[in-house]
Amino acid sequence: MLLCSSSAAIRRISVSWLIMANNSNFKSHRLSRSESSTKRPGTMSTHSSLKDAFSSYADHLNALNEKRERIVKASRDVTMNSKKVIFQVHRISKANREEVLEKAEKDLAAVRDQHISRLVKELQGTDFWKLRRAYSPGVQEYVEAATFFKFCQTGTLLNLDEINASLLSLSDPSLEPLQINLLDYLLGLADLTGELMRLAIGRISDGEVEYSERICQFVRDIYRELTLLVPLMDDGSDMKTKMDTMLQSVVKIENACFSVRVRGSEYIPLLGSSDPSSFLVGVSDAEL
Repeated sequence: MLLCSSSAAIRRISVSWLIMANNSNFKSHRLSRSESSTKRPGTMSTHSSLKDAFSSYADHLNALNEKRERIVKASRDVTMNSKKVIFQVHRISKANREEVLEKAEKDLAAVRDQHISRLVKELQGTDFWKLRRAYSPGVQEYVEAATFFKFCQTGTLLNLDEINASLLSLSDPSLEPLQINLLDYLLGLADLTGELMRLAIGRISDGEVEYSERICQFVRDIYRELTLLVPLMDDGSDMKTKMDTMLQSVVKIENACFSVRVRGSEYIPLLGSSDPSSFLVGVSDAEL
């Protein structure tokens, strides 16, 4: 009887232990399910926030690329129309000086009001340096055209402050205005010397030797000043390349003026010649 009662007691204890164990496993299972259910919304929320962030970045980059394309297009238009101003100025001569400069002034104003204004509207309130590569070629060409016209009109150099002052009227007063930076101005100034070289050779052909010598001195002064400045520039790789071309322009003008002044008698048979290869076509004996 004692053995039977002990066995019964053991079975009751075993059954009680199994019930407790099952209850414990059931609670832990419910707890793990509840914990996983509470964690899942957090994981989904994090995934959603990352997706929204990347969508925002994609929208920003797409908008920036579209803006860059519009700026590149406007820069091309500025370049094309600025070249037309330069071609117009090259038509200058003693007979049509006022007429040519008046037309060039109107064309230059049109470039500023119709095409530079598009750049101003796109770049207001943005980082000008971030998109500088997109509009820099057009700005350099505009600087070249404006300074070329100014020299032919007054014989002086149009400085950076004067150019930027002419652009202020295009900007919204409440926003930071587009201002041409010093680097683009100097790059445009370097290109100016090439146009002045062509002008000087053309003036010699028309007999304006003294005017060509003034151009020679002007280009020489620009080159001398830039040789002192360029070595100090941090981002002067483009400028250093253009300095070599500028030196060639100076040498060409000097050689042309030297040939007329010092060796002019050797070119007397060519005076009045219709040979297009001669740069002395139309030069009179008195002006030599």
